[in-house]
Amino acid sequence: MKASKPPALRPLPLSFYARPTEFVARELIGKLLVRRLPGQAPRVARLVEVEAYLGERDAASHARRGPTPRSAIMFGRPGRLYVYLIYGMHHCMNVVCERQGVAGAVLLRAAEPLTGFDDEPGKAAAGWLRGPGKLCLGMSLTRSDNGLVLVPKAGFYLASDNWTPPAVAVSARVGVEYAGDWAGAPLRFFVSGHPSVSGPRTRGPTG
Repeated sequence: MKASKPPALRPLPLSFYARPTEFVARELIGKLLVRRLPGQAPRVARLVEVEAYLGERDAASHARRGPTPRSAIMFGRPGRLYVYLIYGMHHCMNVVCERQGVAGAVLLRAAEPLTGFDDEPGKAAAGWLRGPGKLCLGMSLTRSDNGLVLVPKAGFYLASDNWTPPAVAVSARVGVEYAGDWAGAPLRFFVSGHPSVSGPRTRGPTG
């Protein structure tokens, strides 16, 4: 697959994340993930699916029991990366939101590969970054990146190229059946019908 010209990037300021988690989640749809590693071409992908987790009041959030060794970062400064391991093998990444002292995070679930994935066959396919574990793998992010500040000099950040998603849909989050009344909360946002979305791909657009 021939590499396309990288889009013009405007890094998101840290103030972008210092807002209510649901607002940030919705506005992250269509934004760009940028990964720069020494000796490699930058990898750029477009976010097409995220989930909001609303801190101590949210029964599906890691912060529901207050600050713990794992969740303390969610109570810290916004614009940091929160990375955890599930099933002992898959990494998942979140961006920390809200003001310091108030927990909130957005799980990045899936993205469309754009540029920088052509060095290995198959990695530019729509499914390569479909799902939170694949997304971390494709962006070469692990627990060692937990706490990383989302700015260009850190080697991983989010950016905008002014692209507007054609239709943003909303649904319940994936795999949170244990969360009681919160299991059905409409906190998953995604580009309706996009082939890179990891969960159900159609639901009424939110406008």
